[in-house]
Order: sequence, then C-alpha cells, then structure tokens
Amino acid sequence: MSNSPATKRIAILISGRGSNMAALIEAAKAPDFPAEIVAVISNRADAGGLEKAAAHGIPTTVIESKAFGKDRAGFEVMLQRRLDEINVELICLGGFMRLFTAEFVQRWYGKMLNIHPSLLPSFPGLDPHGQALRSGVKISGATVHFVIPETDAGPILMQGAVAVGEDDTPEMLAARILEVEHRIYPDALRLVASGKIRLEGATCKTAGGAGSGDVLISPAIGQAR
Repeated sequence: MSNSPATKRIAILISGRGSNMAALIEAAKAPDFPAEIVAVISNRADAGGLEKAAAHGIPTTVIESKAFGKDRAGFEVMLQRRLDEINVELICLGGFMRLFTAEFVQRWYGKMLNIHPSLLPSFPGLDPHGQALRSGVKISGATVHFVIPETDAGPILMQGAVAVGEDDTPEMLAARILEVEHRIYPDALRLVASGKIRLEGATCKTAGGAGSGDVLISPAIGQAR
C-alpha cells in the first residue's frame, strides 16, 4: 500500500466474504495508488472478509449490529467513534448489509462509496441479476456511486457493462458482473482519492474523463444476421 502523505485514509465496511474488499486491498498495494486501506470494519463477527483482511495486515474491527437491533443511530455512534479514532477520510462499502440513517449518510456525503451489481438506476435493491433477466435486458453490469439516503442511488462514479446471454442464469450473470466489479471499484476509488471527481448537483464529473471507446452491442450484430 502507498504511504505517501497525500494518500487518503480508507475504511472498508463489510458484512460477508469481502470479495470487493480484496480487490481494493490488492489495488492499494500499487506504489502510485492514492489511497491507503487503514481498516476493515464489519458488523458481523463471522464475516469471511475479516480473515482475508488480517492476512493482508489490515487492522480489523467488529461492531456487532445485532446487539443494537433497530437502533441504527446507536450503532452509528460506535462506528463513527472508530472512524474518528483512525482518521478515516473515505468509506468504501463492500457488501455491507446494514442501512444507515440519513444523518450518518449526510455526514459522509461525497466521501462514502458503494458498488451495486446493476447499471443503476436500473434494478436497485435485492436480486438485481434476477431483475435483469426477467426484464429481458441485453446488457447489465455494475455501478460505483456515492451513497445517499435512498438505497442504491446517488451520484454515479463509474459503470461497467457485460452482455446478457440468452441462456444466462442469475448465478452465471452474477459471476461475469463480479469480474467487472473488481475492475471498476478500485478505479473509481482512485479517481475520488486523487481529487479527479467533482460533484455537480446529483452527477459526478471526472477531470479528463472519457469512455473506453469500446461499443458493447448485445446480441452481437454478426450473430443477429
């Protein structure tokens, strides 16, 4: 991980296996990466990602949300205390299955990132792959966005797309989209941490940003003839 004075201090919040967490940790090992992962925090003691983080030398913290029941504000007091203790500047959610109060989200507006496995604003919430297949879309993907009080919404930082196959199951589509998630989440964090993102109302603008130049057409034109 980079230890330059200019790097941003990042906490990753997880509830499960930490697949995207692992991708962020690997990316942050690059000498030129503008962010340092200083903590992984979970609301579940049995989250598989905790062991992965520890194996990379990342300090871990467990704040069991179950003990707080529906008291989201009480949980957030403990979470914020830990974030303050380690001087966290940006938060990345990596499969964190706990809703935040509007007050906590506003406190971290523009500084808390999430990734969702669909091309938002399409298919927010649960079962996005099933939603995509049932709707008959030909392209789906993943979205990195800033967090706002509404679920799976907020200014979009980056998206990546895949073609939806005629014979796809939700599991097949999820596996392909997960590969995209692992590519775009570190790239989106790099942009934010390096100060190349500016918020204009409800949209993100990227300094010097442009698309990849690739065109994704599904089904492929040759196959449609």
